[in-house]
Amino acid sequence: MTDGTAMPAPDRPARRPADVRRWRRYLADERAEAATYRDLARRRTGEERAVLLALADAEGRHEQHWLDLLGDDGGRPLRGDLRTRMLGLFARRFGGVFVLALAQRAEARSTYDREEFATPTMAADEQIHEEVVRALATRGRNRMSGTFRAAVFGANDGLVSNLALVLGIGASGVGSQTVLLTGVAGLLAGALSMGAGEFVSVRSQRELLEASTPDPKSAGALPHLDVDANELALVYRARGMAADEAQGRADRVLAGLAATGTLAPEVLHDEPAASDAVSGAAGAEADDDLETHGTAWGAAISSFCFFASGALIPVLPYLLGLTGVQAILVASGLVGLSLLVTGAITGLLSGTSPWTRALRQLAIGFGAAAVTYALGLLFGTSVA
Repeated sequence: MTDGTAMPAPDRPARRPADVRRWRRYLADERAEAATYRDLARRRTGEERAVLLALADAEGRHEQHWLDLLGDDGGRPLRGDLRTRMLGLFARRFGGVFVLALAQRAEARSTYDREEFATPTMAADEQIHEEVVRALATRGRNRMSGTFRAAVFGANDGLVSNLALVLGIGASGVGSQTVLLTGVAGLLAGALSMGAGEFVSVRSQRELLEASTPDPKSAGALPHLDVDANELALVYRARGMAADEAQGRADRVLAGLAATGTLAPEVLHDEPAASDAVSGAAGAEADDDLETHGTAWGAAISSFCFFASGALIPVLPYLLGLTGVQAILVASGLVGLSLLVTGAITGLLSGTSPWTRALRQLAIGFGAAAVTYALGLLFGTSVA
């Protein structure tokens, strides 16, 4: 294969010590990435396992390329860079969508397109690997997106809203006991409100999706339809087919029913037919949407718990007996650190830069808190 052999000697620039060091680093990273994919494959079965093992084989071909280039200069094996080693550690300990999201980021960092000693095939492989891992990670993201959305929103709302509440009340000049009571009240009220809101929101969404799912009982009415009127055609037309196409398909379905008294399995697979008209592709899509949105109770409990945990952090300094500016600074520092962590996790799981998301969360949270703190100072001065 073109990516499994070294570049032809006449086209290869003269090697330099810096080149050898770089190739050895590439070799170490390729070995570490292949090991990561094999570790992930051990936690999976079926097609996902086969895909991950194929990715490991591809990294093995890249490894061989650098081995051929290095020749006798390979030396003792190096360890992969810190990010690649951490990825391998997570793969061995956890697996799951979090590791796949990290692997997606790792594939996106490939520099083979700018490396004169890497083949175009290797650069293309790395780019396609990112899409393969993205597709694998998307399955996990879809399975967790409903509960994860409620958890992230709940934690951030708790952090930001209660920090803003505590700072605003504290800046007005009231006593620390009042600030503490206000913070606890904000925690309980917000957590209950978030939990109830998520339950209603997700439950309503699921009910809408369920209402759009075809009723499988309708298939029992097909043998009794008027062949001349063929109401089945209306189902296909409602699905978006042209009138002639819908009529032709419905005629074929009912003709098959009349001839055999049942639907052959190959008919069910080759075209929508009767069961597809009433419970096929649309039903599968609806099931996927229901899975993506999660359960109402799961979203509500997640939202309640994460809002409460987030809202508790700004109150902690007051619970520990701190007062005044000291309590405000400690609360702000704790919330800032928490915002950075939640933003980074969101960035990692979404396959984007964790630093960008972390700083965005921090800016939004502190921006809201600064506004309420300024208003607290203003109203406190006015009252005084």
